[in-house]
Amino acid sequence: MVPRRPPAGALPLCAALAALLCAVVIAVVMAGGNDPLGVDRAAHEWALRERTSGWERVLAVITDSGTQVPALVLAMTAGALVARNVWWLGAVTGGAALVLAQLLRYGLVLAIDRPRPPESHWATHVDNPALPSGHATTSALVAIGLAVALWPHCRRPLTRALAVGVPALWALAVGLSRVGLGVHWPTDVLAGWLLATALSCAFLPLIGRSLRRTAAR
Repeated sequence: MVPRRPPAGALPLCAALAALLCAVVIAVVMAGGNDPLGVDRAAHEWALRERTSGWERVLAVITDSGTQVPALVLAMTAGALVARNVWWLGAVTGGAALVLAQLLRYGLVLAIDRPRPPESHWATHVDNPALPSGHATTSALVAIGLAVALWPHCRRPLTRALAVGVPALWALAVGLSRVGLGVHWPTDVLAGWLLATALSCAFLPLIGRSLRRTAAR
């Protein structure tokens, strides 16, 4: 059984909806002077209360998997899977797409300039303003890319569920780890997830078609 493609128009609609929701989150935060919302404070305080040295080590491992070299390698792997005949081109494209998305996110971070939680609450060192979260954006982009790359190779419901579920759970864990480590407000993470969803739905189909055409030649 060949996996079905999403209906025509579904991905642009998803991209527009995710971008709109991301803009709403940013607008609400900025309207409040970039201060944490009520849900931000409540979740942050709960995370601080529940955090232990053992959990800090676990969260640090999870958070480190969602950025820099590990994330770049996974993005390049996803690109290589899409263009297997010219895997090197797919790998370069996957890595370049992730870097370009991060440049866009970095521009948003500087423009919004939202402060992070108090430094005394951090369980790890961080730089730059908070919104949108870089780890949440990166891991979500990579997770969506991996799911898209693996999906055509899945023929059974279980493998399709694993192809989507495992990357999604990983990205979810990376995003939540940033709140657990005290370096992001939950709305920073939410905005990162929404930004990654919007970018993926808007551009991954174009990248995938281009790579598949190149591989077919």
